[in-house]
Amino acid sequence: MIKTFFDLDVYRLGNDYSMKIFFLTREFPKSETYSLTSQIVDSSRSICANIAEGWGRRVYESEFKKFLVYSMGSLQETKSWLTFANQGQYIDDTTVSQLMDEAEVIGSKLFKLHQNWKS
Repeated sequence: MIKTFFDLDVYRLGNDYSMKIFFLTREFPKSETYSLTSQIVDSSRSICANIAEGWGRRVYESEFKKFLVYSMGSLQETKSWLTFANQGQYIDDTTVSQLMDEAEVIGSKLFKLHQNWKS
């Protein structure tokens, strides 16, 4: 039974994902702190933050769905930043591939939740 946004599988997966990225970025050069590092951490956190905010507005079905779309956008933004991190050789190919695969799972779950949510 879903009582809070914490009960949503996609929220838990998104939180785990953002924490992996958070710890991974601790290894980025200090010169990237206010650019790539902050961008990728912020966008990955925004995945869950938008789910939570939408949940708080779920009495209006369209509001919850709108925030799920924002969450999907944040996920795509995170994938873009991961690509930059890989190109800058801050993340190896294997790690970025695993993170991209996880992103696809999260994105699929967000899309299905958006399609199937009924107030």
